Amino acid sequence: MKFTKILLFAILVPALGFAQTDLFERGKSTAIYIDKREKQVVFTAFELLRRDVQAVVGADLVLVDRASKARIVVQTPRELKGRWENFSLKTQSDRLIVSGSDARGKAYGLLELSRLLGVSPWHYFADVKPQPVDRFELPAQVEARTPSVKYRGIFLNDEDWGLMPWATQTLAPQSAKGAIGPGAYEKIFELMLRLRANTIWPAMHECTVPFYFVEGNRKMADKYGIVVGTSHCEPLVRNSAGEWDVAGKGDYNFVTNRDNVLDYWSERLMELQQSENIFTIGMRGKHDGMMEGVKTPEEHKKALSQIIPAQQQLLEKYIDRRTDQIPQVFIPYKEVLDVYDSGLEVPDPVTLIWCDDNYGYIKRLSDEGERRRSGSSGVYYHVSYWGRPHDYLWLATTSPGLIYTEMKRAYEHGADRLWILNVGDLKPAEYLTEYFLDMAWNIGSIGPGFSHLQSWMEREFGAELAGELAQVKKEYYRLATIRKPEFMGWSRVEEPGYGRGGRTPVRDSEYNPEFNNELHNRLKAYERLVERVDTLGAKVPERLLPAYFQLIEYPVKGASLMNCKWLYAQLAGWSALAGKELAARGEALKSELAYEEIGKLTAIYNRMEQGKWERMMDFRPRSLPVFAAPDFSKLDSLIEVGKLNPRRRPSGTRNGIALNASQARNRAEGAKVIDGLGHSFSAVQLPQDGELEFEVELARAGSYWIRIAAVPNHAVDGTGMKIGVKVNDGDCQVFDYKTVGRSEAWKQNVLRGQAIVVVPELALPQGKSVIAVKALSKYVQLDQLMIGQGEVDFYEFPVE
Repeated sequence: MKFTKILLFAILVPALGFAQTDLFERGKSTAIYIDKREKQVVFTAFELLRRDVQAVVGADLVLVDRASKARIVVQTPRELKGRWENFSLKTQSDRLIVSGSDARGKAYGLLELSRLLGVSPWHYFADVKPQPVDRFELPAQVEARTPSVKYRGIFLNDEDWGLMPWATQTLAPQSAKGAIGPGAYEKIFELMLRLRANTIWPAMHECTVPFYFVEGNRKMADKYGIVVGTSHCEPLVRNSAGEWDVAGKGDYNFVTNRDNVLDYWSERLMELQQSENIFTIGMRGKHDGMMEGVKTPEEHKKALSQIIPAQQQLLEKYIDRRTDQIPQVFIPYKEVLDVYDSGLEVPDPVTLIWCDDNYGYIKRLSDEGERRRSGSSGVYYHVSYWGRPHDYLWLATTSPGLIYTEMKRAYEHGADRLWILNVGDLKPAEYLTEYFLDMAWNIGSIGPGFSHLQSWMEREFGAELAGELAQVKKEYYRLATIRKPEFMGWSRVEEPGYGRGGRTPVRDSEYNPEFNNELHNRLKAYERLVERVDTLGAKVPERLLPAYFQLIEYPVKGASLMNCKWLYAQLAGWSALAGKELAARGEALKSELAYEEIGKLTAIYNRMEQGKWERMMDFRPRSLPVFAAPDFSKLDSLIEVGKLNPRRRPSGTRNGIALNASQARNRAEGAKVIDGLGHSFSAVQLPQDGELEFEVELARAGSYWIRIAAVPNHAVDGTGMKIGVKVNDGDCQVFDYKTVGRSEAWKQNVLRGQAIVVVPELALPQGKSVIAVKALSKYVQLDQLMIGQGEVDFYEFPVE
C-alpha cells in the first residue's frame, strides 16, 4: 500500500507535489543523520520514530555518522535559527531534510513523520493501533509556523481514583504507595511530545508522592524536553500539599515563619539549576485554600507584596540568571484574583495566568495596560474539576464550541505565553486535550464548528466512519451541555449546613415529565445516540475496537446510563403517586439496571487489553451521591399512597413559544452564530449594542412572561453582562446577569449551562409581537428565548 494522500491534521500546510521515492520499505533500512551534539529530546524523538517505522512498515531506521550517508538529515538551517520550536520537512532529490529551529522543533519534525505514517499520538493512551503498510513514500514538503502559544501543557489533577492507582498498582505494581514514577511519566511525556505539548504540572494531591520525591521523574522530563511547572498553590516548584509536612519546618505561614519557608523554597531551587522549569510565584495555602496567616484582603496583599520580591531574590541566587530571563507565572486563582484587583503589583516580566471559573468560563483577561507587560499572559482552563457546586471528574463533556470561544477570546486578549489544561486523569479527556493543544499550537488552524473533530475521527477510525462518528460525539457534547452526567442527581458538594463535605442528597430533576414530554425526549435522544454507537461499532476494524470503546462507546453509554438511572427513578416516583403501580415498578427496574450496566461497562474498560487499564476508570469518583444506586425503599409506600389518592397532573402542553437565538428574525451586523455553544448549540455572540429581533405570534391577548437564556460567560474586563429587552413599542428594560464569586446565581448557571433572565409579565395583544434583545455589554452570548403564560416548571426551553 502506498500513501497517495497525506492528511496534515489541523496543524500544518502542505506544499504541492510528492517525491516518488520510497522512504521506508518493508525489510529494508533507512539511514538518518543527527548531530551527536544534539540535545537528548531529539534522540528521544528519533527512538520513537524508529519504533514507529518498525511497527508500521517493518523497516529499520539506522543512525549514521555523516549527513552524506543519510536519506534523512536532521538540521538547523540558517533561516530557522532563533525561532521557537519551528520545524519543516523538505525533500531534496531523494532525501528528506528535517529542519528544526531548536531541539524541540527537531523532535516535532521527526514525530511529524510518525503522524504521516499513520501513528496516532494516542496509540498508547487510547490503543489506536496503526494500519501496517509495506512502504512509505517521501512526504510532501511541510512548513510549520512558530507556535501560537509559547508554553502548552496539561495539569494532571484529582488523580486519586484513576491515574494514581493505575500508575502505581497496574503499570508499576512495585511502586511505593502513591509514587507515580518515571514509567508512568514516560508514557505521559511521550504523548505530550507527540501532541507538541511542552509543559507539565505534575499530579500533586496528598495521595500522590510529590513529583520530585520520586527517583527518575526529573530525568524523564529532561529526556522528553518537558518543562516542569506547578499549579497555583505550589510556589517555586514545591508541592506543599505533599512536601511541607515532610520538611518538618513548622507552620506553612510566611508571616510568622518566614525563614523556614524561604529555606524550604531554596532547597528545591538548588536541585533545579540544570532543568527547564516555569516557576509559580506568590503563595496560597498548602493545597487549594487561602494563604495562612492573613485574615483580610489587605493583609493578604501586604504578605504577597513581601513574598514576591523574596521569591525573585531566590530565583536570581539559585537559578543564576536575571529574573527577567527566568520563566515565571503568577496565577490569580479564586481569592487571589480579588487581591490582585486591589492593586497588588506583580513584576512586569512575570506572566499573568488567567483562570476560568472551573467550569469553562474565563473570569478575567488582560486589559490594555496588562497586554503591554513583557511577561504577557496565559490561561489555566478546566475540563475536569473537584469542588462546588459539583464535581465533574468522571466523563469529559465540555463542548469544543465553548473551549474554542473562550480560548480564542483569550488569545485575542494577548494570552499567548502559557496555556494549561486541567485534564484530571487524562482519560477520558483524550479528544478535548488534543483540541486544546492544537489551538495552542496554531490558533488559526481551528475555527468554530466541528471540522477538527471530523478530521480527528478520520485519523483515528478512517474516512468511511469519520463523519458519522463526529456527529455522534457532537450530540454527546450537546446533551451534556444541557446537563452534565455528573449533575443529573441535582445534588451539590460543599453546600453549607450539610455534613461530609457539604454533600446534598440526590433529588428529582427539574425535568417535568408532563411538560412537552421533555423528560422522555431526553431519554429518547440518548437512546437514539446509543443505537448509533452500536451500529457504527459493528463497522469498526477489529484492531480499533479497544480505541472505539474508550473514545466513543464508554463515554456515550456512560452518559446515557447516568441519565437513565436518575430520570427513570424520577418517573417511578411520579407513576407511583399517580396510582400506576405497573409503570412505577418497570421504571424502577430500568433505573436499577442502568446503575448495574454502568458498573459492567466500567469493568470492561478496566479489563480490556489484558487488564492494561485496570484501576484507571472509576465510575464513582469521591463516592458522591450522584454515583450511587437509586434507592427505592419507599416505592411501595408511594404506590399505596397513589392507589388511595392518585395525583392528577395537567396534560403536557408547551405553554408558550420558544426560539433559539439563531432563529431571530433580524441579527445585528457582526453577530456570530457559534456552532457547539449553549443549549441550542447555536448561541449567538453579539457585538456591544448589537441586537436580535424575535417575532412571535400570540394566540390571544393577555399577560405574558419572557425568559431569556444566555451563555453564562463572564465579563473578562470586570464590567457587567447587561442586556436590554424591548417588546413592541414598550420601554427598554435593562438586566445584568453578571455573577459575583461563587454565589448562588453562579452555581445555578454553571450547573445548568445557562444564565436565565426573567422579564416581568407584560400585557400583550393577540397576533404578532416583536421582542428585541440588545447587548449592552461586550461579551453577551444569547442562547434561547421563551414567551409564555401561567406558572409552569420545566428545564429545557421547548424549541421545535
